[in-house]
Amino acid sequence: MENKAAVLGDVDFVLPFSALGLDTYAVDSSAEKITEAAAEIIENNYSFIVVAENIAAIADKVFAAVENKAVPCIVVVPFTTEPSGFATRALSDVLKMATGIDIMQDD
Repeated sequence: MENKAAVLGDVDFVLPFSALGLDTYAVDSSAEKITEAAAEIIENNYSFIVVAENIAAIADKVFAAVENKAVPCIVVVPFTTEPSGFATRALSDVLKMATGIDIMQDD
């Protein structure tokens, strides 16, 4: 599914994206379901992947295989749960890879 976007998260997270016509993967908090859905997303060659922060740490194990490639672009988004900092760290890593400097470092 080249040039398509996928959204991975719980039902409440993916529902608005579904209304926009994006391909959504609603999962519960089961690590097995999350990794299966993440693997399916990778197999389907999505260009852009939105992941809910509360499941990103589990899905990251699958997405690690493609994290140094230009495609897919994986964006971690905080949602209704208390932010864990995973989204900020993921953004920081991507910015560091793109610029060569850690522009989000705490001094």
